[in-house]
Amino acid sequence: MKLKHNKFKNTGILFELLTRQITADIMSNKESAAVDIVKKYFSRGELSKEYKLYQTLTKAISLSEAKAESIINTTTKLSERLNRSNLRKEKYNLIKEIKEHYDLEEFFKAKIHNYKAYAAVYNLIEAHISTEFIEPSFIVENKVTLLEFLTQQDVNKNKVEDQVMLEYASQDKATRALISKIMIDKFNEKYANLLPEQREVLKTYINKISNTVSLREYINDSFENIKKSLIELQDKVTDQRTQIKLKELSSIIKPLDKNESVKDEDILNILQFHELIHEIKTL
Repeated sequence: MKLKHNKFKNTGILFELLTRQITADIMSNKESAAVDIVKKYFSRGELSKEYKLYQTLTKAISLSEAKAESIINTTTKLSERLNRSNLRKEKYNLIKEIKEHYDLEEFFKAKIHNYKAYAAVYNLIEAHISTEFIEPSFIVENKVTLLEFLTQQDVNKNKVEDQVMLEYASQDKATRALISKIMIDKFNEKYANLLPEQREVLKTYINKISNTVSLREYINDSFENIKKSLIELQDKVTDQRTQIKLKELSSIIKPLDKNESVKDEDILNILQFHELIHEIKTL
């Protein structure tokens, strides 16, 4: 499921439009109803609290990627504390009051500086509190937008995608199953069809990712089995150069130390070893 950005419910955009309206009213020498509206809804209550979260994510720029990532995670986490029922009521009443004083179509026509950043904040907060399964690609897309805004430079989308996948992998069993399928589909797109052994590796990686000890044991067992297969193949192949290469590969396979954590590189190595073994067996 993908959420849809709604500018009528975006607290950051609502505040920006109201402050612009105040300026327009003053320039037109009119008493501005927007002044009282801002005081009423943004000085206290849940709208005021949520706006502070938007400020945190849109006022800080030129941060390091690590700092930006930390701020995004902390802010979305803090959004859980808001009373969603009261917030919905306040937004409803706010729009109703704006409508009483201004033409809504004209009010929302104004171009907003940093519109994409505001939209990304809205989408990430709504995705974070959603009880529905949100497609990882939606999270990645909005996180990249916000990270690039906060750092003022391009970010590695693949890196963000990997981080999001790891976050999803730590969730409940049903979510992990969906992520496992997504990751396998993604890997299929990049590397064509996966072998059954490779599928099993990815599924196990997703299911055990939150259990460091169990995952490390599985990886070490995989390395041991791969090493045995490579040694067995040395006696079966007739090409001397292939024999030497297999011997070299089997000698460099080492189990992870008990204090080592499993890295993406370990998973990739296992997948590649399975591919190699398959290719040699089918010669």
